[in-house]
Amino acid sequence: MKRLALALAATAGFAFPAWAGEQFVDATGFAVSGYDVVAYRGLTQAPVGSAQPAAVPGKASITADYNGATFAFATEENRAAFLERPEYYVPQYDGHCAYGVSKGGKVPGNPNLWRIVDDKLYLNITENVVGFWEEDIPGNITLAEDNWVGIEPNEASTNPIPNFTSPAPVRD
Repeated sequence: MKRLALALAATAGFAFPAWAGEQFVDATGFAVSGYDVVAYRGLTQAPVGSAQPAAVPGKASITADYNGATFAFATEENRAAFLERPEYYVPQYDGHCAYGVSKGGKVPGNPNLWRIVDDKLYLNITENVVGFWEEDIPGNITLAEDNWVGIEPNEASTNPIPNFTSPAPVRD
């Protein structure tokens, strides 16, 4: 009887999806510091070792909610694209630093320190961390994916992004 109860409990646990962790939201009150997550897809990505183009600020008047957070967009078209496939546009690890996750923790992601790998958006916290991330991007993604399973349910980071103040979203 005890085995049956344990088997049913285990089966029930697999029948329901795991809850997503909390999205990182900084002092702007917006996910990704108020930058437009859809706009990254239109930016020309710099080669590894080079700085990426700056992220595109969203507008406070063009927003959508997802995963318990508000995202801002530069255009209504970007908002509409996001609403069709939010999971495609949001950064991995709920907007936390990908390298930090590879090391087992949740620290903020800086929207200007980004890279799209295998059609997924990753953020990092500082320029120094970007260097470590880029030394072995595939290896760091593997480590992050393995760690994410255990840390995803933890609360989002409440730390500020070092040496970063977001001018986004633009107030209309």
